[in-house]
Amino acid sequence: MRGKLISRNVTVDGHRTSLRLEGESWAALDQICAVEGSSVHDLCTLIDKLRQGASRTAMVRAFIVSYFRTAANAAGEMQGGIASGLLKPAE
Repeated sequence: MRGKLISRNVTVDGHRTSLRLEGESWAALDQICAVEGSSVHDLCTLIDKLRQGASRTAMVRAFIVSYFRTAANAAGEMQGGIASGLLKPAE
């Protein structure tokens, strides 16, 4: 499945930039923000702090997949409080 890329402006660490993601990815990111009580800007800033050479867009996509893999429980329901654990630097 190939989705149309949609550009949206986000503020990352106080700097305005744009991300091009599929509509499904934007919907997933918006859902994560709703569950976590965060804005897209704040979440993208946190994700960006872990980015080591990867593109910002690739890092956001990887985060979305990691989040949903971690957040899904046996009943398939969403749990909050996952983002902070995923965004800790590796020790």
